[in-house]
Amino acid sequence: MKALRTLLDKQRPMFEKGGKLEKFYYLFEAGETFMFSPNHTTSSKGVQVRDAIDLKRLMVTVVISMIPALLYGMWNVGHQHFIAVGEAATFGDKFLLGAKLVIPIVLVAYTAGGIIEALFAVLRKHPINEGFLVTGMLIPLIVPVTIPLWQVALATIFAVLVAKEIFGGTGMNVLNVAMTARAFLYFAYPSQISGDIWTYLGGKTPVEGYSGATALAIGAEQVVKDTGNSVVAELNSAWFPGLFDFENLFFGAIPGSIGETSTLMCLIGAFILIVTGTGSWKIIFSVFFGAYAMGLLFNAVGFNEFMSLPAHYHLVMGGLAFGAVWMATDPVSATHTETGKWIYGFLIGVLTVIIRVFNPAYPEGIMLAVLLMNVFAPLIDYYIVQANKNRRLQRATV
Repeated sequence: MKALRTLLDKQRPMFEKGGKLEKFYYLFEAGETFMFSPNHTTSSKGVQVRDAIDLKRLMVTVVISMIPALLYGMWNVGHQHFIAVGEAATFGDKFLLGAKLVIPIVLVAYTAGGIIEALFAVLRKHPINEGFLVTGMLIPLIVPVTIPLWQVALATIFAVLVAKEIFGGTGMNVLNVAMTARAFLYFAYPSQISGDIWTYLGGKTPVEGYSGATALAIGAEQVVKDTGNSVVAELNSAWFPGLFDFENLFFGAIPGSIGETSTLMCLIGAFILIVTGTGSWKIIFSVFFGAYAMGLLFNAVGFNEFMSLPAHYHLVMGGLAFGAVWMATDPVSATHTETGKWIYGFLIGVLTVIIRVFNPAYPEGIMLAVLLMNVFAPLIDYYIVQANKNRRLQRATV
């Protein structure tokens, strides 16, 4: 590390004011501070918080929390492929095939978004925003492995530009950037993002009777067809018994987006975020609680088959867990007041189940629920703060 530090120090004059590469200083600074802690301190007077954790380290912690979901997603991609073609395979074969398909998606997302980040850093003459360390990993995890790479690049560029840079960059965005990328893909290229078969077939013909439909797609189909069969019965009668039972839904060996299928991996990520103080446990818990409460209410009403689905199934189906852990907890687009976090998360969970049940065209409701509550987050905080001020004024004595 000492040799690397020496090398960077020798190159620094070229990027500083007056150097030949002055305009690219912030590109140099981004790489340097990613590897080493910044060597500058505040010069202003007054009380300052002293902490070794800067924004880069915070974002790296979030990325680390996503590694279990990423690795499991790689294995599951290969697992779903071999199920689809009816072939047996070892753990290593499944993982290597998944890695071969997932890693290019991650690289494309980071490259496309990184170019935009670097471009705006040079044009605006400010340091490169570290927030894309997380966004660049989130986007690949919320898309199916069959997504064309050019669509990943296009969605990433769109999201960084429209949801982030036009608002001023990291810390200023109203909408979650990764969810904006997924929404763009959903409305621009619905057949690729919401198709029934979310697995890699590799040019091979799937075995007879294989459908590849996700659990949410099966539930939405019951609402459309109105066959009278329960969703649980349909899930249990999917291609082979046990594919969509509660246990397998929890562990995640099912068709779906790369990183969203395993609730267990999401909970491991939540543990890392909560222990390190990076994510809000209040938001995570309230999203699950809101979804479960809405599921129970629908069970009591039961107008259609999807409403009668046991409430606990909603917690392990689709991307609810992934959205609760990494999307809803976005420190920029979420609420900031402590009471507001409870309300914000609860409403995301409630809206997710409502969208799933009543709108078969959007069976994965977490995307729209998060984006909608992103818009209302400032309003929730405003009324919480106003209520606190009013209570204090009533207690105040003159």
